[in-house]
Amino acid sequence: MNAAAQKFGVGYASGVYDMFHVGHLNLLRRARNHCDHLVVGVASDEYVAYLKGRPAVVPCDERIDIISALGIVDEVVIDRHADKRQIWHQRPFEVIFKGDDWQGTPRGARLEREMSELDVAVVYFPYTTHTSSTMLRSFLSAHELQVER
Repeated sequence: MNAAAQKFGVGYASGVYDMFHVGHLNLLRRARNHCDHLVVGVASDEYVAYLKGRPAVVPCDERIDIISALGIVDEVVIDRHADKRQIWHQRPFEVIFKGDDWQGTPRGARLEREMSELDVAVVYFPYTTHTSSTMLRSFLSAHELQVER
């Protein structure tokens, strides 16, 4: 059976989820439909700064509040690691969900290798091309709008 069509027990969807938008919502809705228990990993502020080279616009505790309020997520954890095996050892899952912008990339290949060591499926969902945090940031910058923290 194709992993994307399969229903899993525990699923994990990690991300920054900064400036939460419909693309994030689409990914989490799809993930919810493919598992009985959805755990969402929200990148810590420190991890975002390391990963992106800039701070998140929305602080981690607020991003967690937003994700928790959706009503489609069973559990939210703080994600501090690029290596998802580390979070798996703390909170095991059967499948990890990512946007298909990861598929066929070096980071996607690394994720697939790491997850195969744990017998964890990697399922990619279509990336929402018309909305992304990068596009929102670009729009704000182009219109010289400042996001105050």
